[in-house]
Amino acid sequence: MKILITGGCGFIGSNFIRHILNKYPHYEIINLDALTYAGNLENLRDIEESPRYSFIRGRIEGAATVKAVMKGVDCVVNFAAESHVDRSILDAQPFLTTNVIGTHILLEAARAVSIKRFIHISTDEVYGTLGDEGKFTEETPLRPNSPYSASKASGDLLVRAFYETYKFPAIIVRPSNNYGPYQFPEKFIPLMITNLLEGKPIPIYGRGENVRDWLFVEDNCRAIDAILHDGKVGEIYNVGGDGEKRNIELAKKILAILGKDDSYITFVKDRPGHDFRYALNNSKIEGEIGWRPSVKIEEGLEKTIHWYKENEWWWMPLKERLSAESKGFWGR
Repeated sequence: MKILITGGCGFIGSNFIRHILNKYPHYEIINLDALTYAGNLENLRDIEESPRYSFIRGRIEGAATVKAVMKGVDCVVNFAAESHVDRSILDAQPFLTTNVIGTHILLEAARAVSIKRFIHISTDEVYGTLGDEGKFTEETPLRPNSPYSASKASGDLLVRAFYETYKFPAIIVRPSNNYGPYQFPEKFIPLMITNLLEGKPIPIYGRGENVRDWLFVEDNCRAIDAILHDGKVGEIYNVGGDGEKRNIELAKKILAILGKDDSYITFVKDRPGHDFRYALNNSKIEGEIGWRPSVKIEEGLEKTIHWYKENEWWWMPLKERLSAESKGFWGR
């Protein structure tokens, strides 16, 4: 099987490419990535010489490029996206260009070659926010609250429309917050880890009461793999980590693992439209496909911290670049 992975030099995409090449010895991967600020060729340094892997630099909104790389492809897994909420608040335009226009161009090109399966990676943020109780199901109405999540919801609706109108073989995947190796260090967990490794404070929005459902990236890769092979065309699948934590709880767990005290916590002004809580109901993917998360949040944090300790060569240049930009972005 030949799979086109878009955004494969990003965090989840690079982990997924490694997962597929390791698990399926006869599969081939084409990686189309624009190498924007969060796309990093170093994420795939260990497999770049594989004869079953090829990299093409390009944007999904580039119709000619997308048309060319689509030839001979059996399936598409679309990770390509502008994905940082805080950046979307400052400038929504790139999010609309990639997450909406780019998705449409991908869909048209894939339809033209009668692709067998199109897996569109979305986010739990399209549902909006939850109170203290309940979880999002695949039937929950979309109520995005940030420019980022609105752009992702728009892309989801395009994918759904292509299935309904053309019987296009698409499936939408909505994971919760991922964490793990190779995550860009402006995101919440790697920012905390790398700051603490440098002896710097960790910024927490508001009072740290917001709740997220954390999913270890390897579990997410297993879920997307299962959906690619066994998911039902036209469906949506939530992929939750069963790892709900308040941001302040998560920060204190990381502090404890690294032997630091609460003096490293710095509370900062909350961002506009900050969703209070996300949590996903996994009943559908568990019942139809048999997937469930296997890595508990405590184990996943230990693995993630160990990886960042051992791979300073990877994250230190990125932190230096972020510092030079002085953007001040702090995760989801």
